[in-house]
Amino acid sequence: MSEIQCGKKNKQEPSDNYWEAVLFEFLQLVIGGVSIGCIYALVALGFVLIYKATEVVNFAQGDLMMLGAFLAFTFITILGWNYWLGALAAIVCMFVIGNLMDRAILRPVLGQPQFSIIMITIGVGYIARSAAGMMPGWGNETYAISTPFSSQGMRLIPESMGQLVVSQTDLSVIVATLLFCAGLFAFFKYTRLGVAMQASSQNQLASYYMGIPVKAVFSMIWGISAAVAAAAGILLAPTTLIDTNMGFIGLKAFPAAVLGGFGSIPGAVVGGVIIGIIETLAGFYLPPGFKNVAAYLVLLLVLVVRPQGLFGEKTGKRV
Repeated sequence: MSEIQCGKKNKQEPSDNYWEAVLFEFLQLVIGGVSIGCIYALVALGFVLIYKATEVVNFAQGDLMMLGAFLAFTFITILGWNYWLGALAAIVCMFVIGNLMDRAILRPVLGQPQFSIIMITIGVGYIARSAAGMMPGWGNETYAISTPFSSQGMRLIPESMGQLVVSQTDLSVIVATLLFCAGLFAFFKYTRLGVAMQASSQNQLASYYMGIPVKAVFSMIWGISAAVAAAAGILLAPTTLIDTNMGFIGLKAFPAAVLGGFGSIPGAVVGGVIIGIIETLAGFYLPPGFKNVAAYLVLLLVLVVRPQGLFGEKTGKRV
């Protein structure tokens, strides 16, 4: 009798292979979460760059990403350009669009209440979606971009140790995000224009007196933010395809920027990756519906404990 009970007990205990499979399954989900989190990070970088310089929250950032993806689709698929050339052309075009957006739309309302400027950015987002839907060759259909990266998996560890792979598409997103972050860090730290942008974001009046063209610098920052958004859209296109509603991903990137600490570039990246991982794990392990709210619940918890975010600095105003 005792042998039978012992046999039943052994059957109920998970084997080492079971826990190994669970571990590799978890790591595989984390890799996928890091990939989508990198997209959130790039869009969140746009939020942070503009807010850090002008204290304006650009709620059209996700729609700028959508426009960048559509421009890449035009150059690569419709016109038949090389992928790299078409992607670069789309990023440059979005830089120009972001620059002109600041000069033509936002600069005339400087000095107005922040709420008015925020409402303008929301209106710009709606206009961008409507314009994309009416544009010949774009419309409200779903499109794809042919990329040099395949969905074929690449092994991260030897086959004898377990099943842990990453697709070339996900790997390209992660590597591109790291390159963009490294490029922005080097730009702001080692170039005269980057240092001028940092000075303008810290004290506009002092920068003006030192001979820095503050208005032109702000336009450049809006252009860089739009270019980064375009890069995010191009990287996201093979995963979710392109349509006029893909800009709503900005609603996920905004919490990433807040979580990392609004105004912190490293915080935007870390916040984006955290949101991506939480969203992926919640979608797999928790009941349906939790995937869309889990990241926000974690965001609320972090802000209760640390209101300035993970990498933000405490600020105060004298009353």
